[in-house]
Amino acid sequence: MKHLISLHDITPDDINKILELSETLKKQQKEGVQHHLLKGKTLGMIFSKSSTRTRVSFEVGMYQLGGYPLFLSSNDIQLGRGETIYDTANVLSRYLDGIMIRTYKQSDVEDLAKYGSIPVINGLTDLMHPCQVLADLFTIYEKKGTLKGLKLAYVGDGNNVAHSLLHGCAKVGMDIAVASPKGYECDEQIVKEAQEDAVKSGSKILLTDDPIEAVTNADAVYTDTWVSMGQESEKEARIKIFTPYQVNSDLFSKAKKDAIFLHCLPAYRGYEVTEEVIDGPQSVVFDEAENRMHVQKAIMVLLMG
Repeated sequence: MKHLISLHDITPDDINKILELSETLKKQQKEGVQHHLLKGKTLGMIFSKSSTRTRVSFEVGMYQLGGYPLFLSSNDIQLGRGETIYDTANVLSRYLDGIMIRTYKQSDVEDLAKYGSIPVINGLTDLMHPCQVLADLFTIYEKKGTLKGLKLAYVGDGNNVAHSLLHGCAKVGMDIAVASPKGYECDEQIVKEAQEDAVKSGSKILLTDDPIEAVTNADAVYTDTWVSMGQESEKEARIKIFTPYQVNSDLFSKAKKDAIFLHCLPAYRGYEVTEEVIDGPQSVVFDEAENRMHVQKAIMVLLMG
């Protein structure tokens, strides 16, 4: 594993290594055991899109690993505008030991990896969110003790989170059911890639427009905001279309009795999920958010260590 750009690009063994190291690093952090595995290393963090969890989890995680996190906002670096990505990648490779980028275009991440000589981590694009989904898999593993053979139901927009969930579940042998309204389904190429991986792992993939069909007998139920960054002008239209896809207690009751609820946050209570679900006893959203840091630390160690 030279980069983390897409979960489709890495092997099930890579994912297992990330999850195992995440577990070790989390345990050490809770016990106050120093693990300066990246002492003297510097991570450049490029943010074309702002974020609470991505910035804090990478920055604190890098600090805990003994390294230095360098925040670069869109004001500091104009990727592909003020300077070509080719030049940016080559220059940053002379200064840094790794790059994390949170941006709009997937091609920006791919080009940084292509032209640079240091590891690149995809912190989010409009197409994928691999770090989030690795944290989701780690959270499910913590709560359930396994991944293979479980069923995850994703209800809502066929967005970047849904795409990486398809990739991730297919890699580790988890069944996944995605329920999205017509016109808001997952990208066809992503689905094709996930189906290829599912054949190897034994994972079953269900794509439907019926949320009840997706959630029935699920071990984990997942949703995300209906209006992502950059889609604000579509808000009213999206609310009407997605209201039947709200994860409320009635829909959640169709899952297994011990099912857990996940959400990548930020959440909008009363829209994609109701308070009784996200703030209820089966919700693991804050464990999931914390696990972003532990998983990303493992990714950084494996790539930059």
